[in-house]
Amino acid sequence: MPRTVILGVIGSDAHVVGITILDQALSAAGFDVVNLGVQTSQAEFVDAAKAHDADAVLVSSLYGHAEQDCRGFHDRLASDSLDLPTYIGGNLAVGQDDWDETRRRFERMGFTRVFDSETEPQEAIDALCLDLDVSATEREGSEPQSIQVTT
Repeated sequence: MPRTVILGVIGSDAHVVGITILDQALSAAGFDVVNLGVQTSQAEFVDAAKAHDADAVLVSSLYGHAEQDCRGFHDRLASDSLDLPTYIGGNLAVGQDDWDETRRRFERMGFTRVFDSETEPQEAIDALCLDLDVSATEREGSEPQSIQVTT
């Protein structure tokens, strides 16, 4: 049974290439991906997670203002009785000098996993499989594949 993940770029960020690559990689790995696209509000993430009975929410941000865009995100999820893994990745802070501190900041905000902009899609897929307890049988055929992106 495919696991459903919600994917989108939060706030005013309009960077689409990263989620396009992730969408293709997650789909190739057997996930049912609901791609909300760019400039997605917190409410849109929550509404989609509820509407699709999502197993996880993946948030992308490359323009450096993720902390502002994600403030209160987990409170909003909780107020809708959503308790699911949340991932965030990208260039999360302007002048992101100390990645470990940035990662800890987003973990304190409630994110299950925090990835930098250099993370390979397979790392997120492996983490999802672990966090969602996807069995080896379910993963068959989900080996890394070549991803073609057209813009």
